Amino acid sequence: MRSRLVKALARRGRGCDAAPMRLRVATLADAAAVDAVLGPSYAELMASDYAPEVLARALPSMGRANPVLLSSGRYYLVEAETGETAGCGGWSPDPPDRRDEDPRRAHIRHFATHPDWTRRGVGRMLYERCEVDARAAGFSLFECYASLNGEPFYAALGFRRLERIETPMPAGVRFPAIRMERPI
Repeated sequence: MRSRLVKALARRGRGCDAAPMRLRVATLADAAAVDAVLGPSYAELMASDYAPEVLARALPSMGRANPVLLSSGRYYLVEAETGETAGCGGWSPDPPDRRDEDPRRAHIRHFATHPDWTRRGVGRMLYERCEVDARAAGFSLFECYASLNGEPFYAALGFRRLERIETPMPAGVRFPAIRMERPI
């Protein structure tokens, strides 16, 4: 597994800023660092695709670290050489809203790149770690609920669009998203 991870992470440099970055498993102690990425990332990068009133209702819950993900061992941080958190994301055997009955399918969860770090390979680095780890755990398919602005990123990774959905969130918010999948 280690050699596959090294190869996958080495591929991430194609067309990306070569600034030294480190990927590591997140813990509950990283909640503030994750919040510092999620809040600005979602607020700034989603603004062009979502109505302000939708974001105002969704961001309080979306822009916060998920303790279950942080304690799973399947959620990661990418840190710059300076220690600044550039991105976060992970995977789980189940989607956020239910148990998955398909034992082949894992789910991409809570990905974000800080606006200062977009287009530098952070998201790809996170995805490739998720793919290596999910495959090693026996999964052969990834599903994600991509934000409207995130769909091009996932398409570039080889995900295909299945359908437009509305993901349920706290306080009765129905958040527009795109359900996508790809084999791993």
